[in-house]
Amino acid sequence: MNTFINSSKNSKLLTLIFCENMISLRLSLLLTLIFSLIIKQTYSNKDRKTYIVYLGDHPKGMDSTSLPSLHMTMAQKVLGRDFEPKAILHSYKKSFNGFVIKLTQEEAGRMAEMDSVVSVFPNKKNHPHTTRSWDFIGFSQQILRTNLESDIIVGVIDSGVWPESKSFSDEGFGPPPTKWKGSCHNFTCNNKIIGAKYINIEGVYDKDDIISPRDAQGHGSHTASTIAGNLVKSASLLGFASGTARGGVPSARIAIYKACWLKIGCPEAETLAAFDEAIADGVDIISISTGYNNIVIFPYFQSAYDIGSFHAMKRGILTSNSANNLGPRFSSMTTYPPWILSVAATTIDRKFLTKVQLGNGVVLEGVTINTFDLKKKMFPLIYAGDVPNTADGYNSSISRFCYDNSVDKHLVKGKIVLCDRIGSPSDVGVLSGAAGMLVGATDAKDAPTTYALPAAFISLRKFNLVHSYMISSRNSTATIFRSDEDNDSQTPFIVSFSSRGPNPITPNTLKPDLAAPGVNILAAWSPVYPISTFRGDKRAVQYNIDSGTSMACPHAAAAAAYVKSFHPNWSPAMIKSALMTTATPMSPTLNPEAEFAYGAGQVNPVKAANPGLVYDINEADYVKFLCGEGYTDKMLRILTKDHSRCSKHAKEEAVYDLNLPSFALYVNVSSFSRVYHRTVTNVGSERSRYKAKVVSPSLLDIQVKPNVLSFTSIGQKKSFSVIIEGSINADILSASLVWDDGTFQVRTPIVVYTDRKVIPWSDE
Repeated sequence: MNTFINSSKNSKLLTLIFCENMISLRLSLLLTLIFSLIIKQTYSNKDRKTYIVYLGDHPKGMDSTSLPSLHMTMAQKVLGRDFEPKAILHSYKKSFNGFVIKLTQEEAGRMAEMDSVVSVFPNKKNHPHTTRSWDFIGFSQQILRTNLESDIIVGVIDSGVWPESKSFSDEGFGPPPTKWKGSCHNFTCNNKIIGAKYINIEGVYDKDDIISPRDAQGHGSHTASTIAGNLVKSASLLGFASGTARGGVPSARIAIYKACWLKIGCPEAETLAAFDEAIADGVDIISISTGYNNIVIFPYFQSAYDIGSFHAMKRGILTSNSANNLGPRFSSMTTYPPWILSVAATTIDRKFLTKVQLGNGVVLEGVTINTFDLKKKMFPLIYAGDVPNTADGYNSSISRFCYDNSVDKHLVKGKIVLCDRIGSPSDVGVLSGAAGMLVGATDAKDAPTTYALPAAFISLRKFNLVHSYMISSRNSTATIFRSDEDNDSQTPFIVSFSSRGPNPITPNTLKPDLAAPGVNILAAWSPVYPISTFRGDKRAVQYNIDSGTSMACPHAAAAAAYVKSFHPNWSPAMIKSALMTTATPMSPTLNPEAEFAYGAGQVNPVKAANPGLVYDINEADYVKFLCGEGYTDKMLRILTKDHSRCSKHAKEEAVYDLNLPSFALYVNVSSFSRVYHRTVTNVGSERSRYKAKVVSPSLLDIQVKPNVLSFTSIGQKKSFSVIIEGSINADILSASLVWDDGTFQVRTPIVVYTDRKVIPWSDE
């Protein structure tokens, strides 16, 4: 009994202990669960980043206003209990379908696996994705502006404009400036686009040309919006470069002169007529991003660019012109007059990379802007040289370059094609229905291209690796991923395609004048023109990413307009001087052609508005220069339509006295001595004292006389001489002269060069 009682007591005690332990265990488990949830939530919140989920085009039959609810449903499936309506930060529903959401890396992976998702990629907040080039050069939305900006009119000679783009809305704009004399032809203008004309002298049109100032090929809209486009939020190219698109002077007015056509290009006659119209209409700045498609050298005034820009200069209008895309060889520019602003193209801190995965697991990195998503599907590899379209007369020597129709469509269908080299996107087309293409890049690929099918440029080493894999494996396959955006830490440098100097017509003047962003620029586009330029490409967009000196030119034009808004009475030469002497110096290490690649450096609009000193040039100065270049009285009178004539003392040395904000000296002897004369005008502090500072290599002895300039009033002029002496044992020697008063640093580049091989017409 006692034993029983004792056992019962023990049992009750054990039961009590057990219950207490269970409660303790449950409490412990509960606390552990709560703690783990706290940790998980803390970790989740800490680990979540902003992602862009791109869903391609709008679903057929769905109203765009319904897209946010679709986005919310998708987010709920991935986030589950963690979902909150505010998780979706933004819905893209106008030009394309997608949304912005905060996700962990694991959640982003699950989102990417959903059937309707094209891609999921992080939004890099530290580097806002806008036209971005303006921020990259320190020209933010918050910089100081004047009310006169809305009175500045920029004439854009190009392929027209797409007026429906939000970049050209006139909401909030008042009527055009009273000085405006222009009009609109077969086009409805507004208070933003205040003038629009088209010129096609012979009436030759392509079937897709639009016979009006309306843009049928995107280029004109892109350049015009880069100059003066409004601020447009959530602009992107199918999810790429998403952000706010804006022009440099968004309050300025635009006048459109359509001189470029799908069928005939941009003929000289039309170009010159556009200059004529723009000058008469009263524009303040002219931007023209066109030029020759091969290296040609004409004497001055045998080009619409020389003539048109000269007459613009006479009327107080600065012309900004693209340096051309024929680089990187020396003397590859095609317009050289000193009265025009020649603009080279720099990279910005945005780059696009396209990954390629082979069937054996090897991942390679290439370059293109590939908007397509093959969803990791592997496709057989085939070499273009092995599958010529013999039925139409092609052989492997042609098909290996992947020209459209040069390969057998039956053999490339559903395959990724290896191409030794390719032409433009319009030359390749859709490559006879191939699934994609890999291209061996023989030159620098620092400006990615968009093609009408999945594509990637890879280095020759990687290309040979793919080729070897294809030969060694009977079942070789590959896939091409949608491109990734990344930050380029090597910028800025002059892109390889940008044309270089020196000036083959007048070797002792510096060209180009300066550089501006021209790579991966997001700006307005014409939705009727494909982004790849191949007309079979059905992707229609409101904004496109493009590269070229065509994109650099409008940046410089906008900077010039910005300067003019502060100084409406400044001459074209004064504005050009302000842009050049305040430009940010660039690295000769990254640019071995030095000043012949970047001129005075990368444009800095903020500093240019207040340069301290300027170098001015008037028409009479240019006439003296032309006399020294061998132009006769008769030639000058035809040009100027006045009584200009050369003095009896006109000499070839006149070039050294032309008041340019740069110094160039071409020498063909081992030792040399040359004197330059310059005059600067005080536009900074009323009372100031500038001291000359020269930075030069040891081989050069550069003297400035006098080396101190004192000013007592605004507008006062002071003259000085620069003597350059020394010897040269390199192709190019770079130096600079800086006038410094403690507040302003007025920098002028100096370049001395030899070796005639840099000039196309020289003996080699």
